[in-house]
Amino acid sequence: MEERKLGKTGGNVSAVGFGAWQIGAAWGDVSEQDALSALRTSVESGVSFIDTADVYGGGRSERLVGQVLKEYPHLTAATKMGRRVPQEPENYNPDNLRAWNDDSRANLGVDSIDLVQLHCPPDEVYASDAVFDDLDRMVSEGRIRAYGVSVETCAQALAAIGRPGVASVQIILNAFRHKPLEEVLPAAREAGVSIIARVPLASGLLSGRYTAQTSFGDDDHRNFNRSGDAFDVGETFSGVDFATGLAAVERIREAVPEGMTMAQFALRWILDQPGVSTVIPGARNAEQARGNAAAASLDPLPPEVHSTVRDVYDELIRPQVHHRW
Repeated sequence: MEERKLGKTGGNVSAVGFGAWQIGAAWGDVSEQDALSALRTSVESGVSFIDTADVYGGGRSERLVGQVLKEYPHLTAATKMGRRVPQEPENYNPDNLRAWNDDSRANLGVDSIDLVQLHCPPDEVYASDAVFDDLDRMVSEGRIRAYGVSVETCAQALAAIGRPGVASVQIILNAFRHKPLEEVLPAAREAGVSIIARVPLASGLLSGRYTAQTSFGDDDHRNFNRSGDAFDVGETFSGVDFATGLAAVERIREAVPEGMTMAQFALRWILDQPGVSTVIPGARNAEQARGNAAAASLDPLPPEVHSTVRDVYDELIRPQVHHRW
């Protein structure tokens, strides 16, 4: 597995990581056995970076990751905090930050967390010196080794990159989300900030497995959040309506090289973008985990393939998402 520098943390991580939202909640039922199998298979396939959050299943995801950390102590674990309360700037205060951190350290079974990220906070938080000063203090206290921000918009990403202590920015980046390529990735490279690419398969659309007849359970955000009723609609199918996404996938499918799955193609497209440290697909089982990890060993996509993806984005996807995030 190729390793890449994780921004200002000073460490290296696998180019393909593991996104642990799917094993927590809001993706339909994933048994504990399947979740642990997916995690272990990922690690055995070379994955060394796992990203979770305190709200994924009310701590379930962190606790499952914690079990695997005991078995593989070399792993780099990242979590996120801040979405357990109403999204008001005053809730990002020293007492809450430490309480959230205490819970995450207990769930993960560690004294200090490798990377803690603010979880898509309100715009006002990015402008708060007090919040970032307190995160610096949490590093000096040994609670966390480094901190970053998970963002919804490119403007938020640029604000975070401007903070000298920010080690990483986690942002939606995939074949349906090209805007970060314009300013965010160049600014992050200049500042030495890591880019963690999330929602890489556009909630599974870019796996190529869905059709117009595909249905999702009541407990799956791909059902209940299509209009943004529960959280930012950009988290579901990257903000693209389902029918348009399916049409775009069929166009892109024609460019997928032989011997590569559609999901691996989508991951390889992200890995080809300069400045990406790691991409964090989720997995429901060992088979998916193994296939995701294998994307790192595939050859970079040729220029004409990248051109095809750009053309499809410009024609079908750009009008829906480019101006919004």
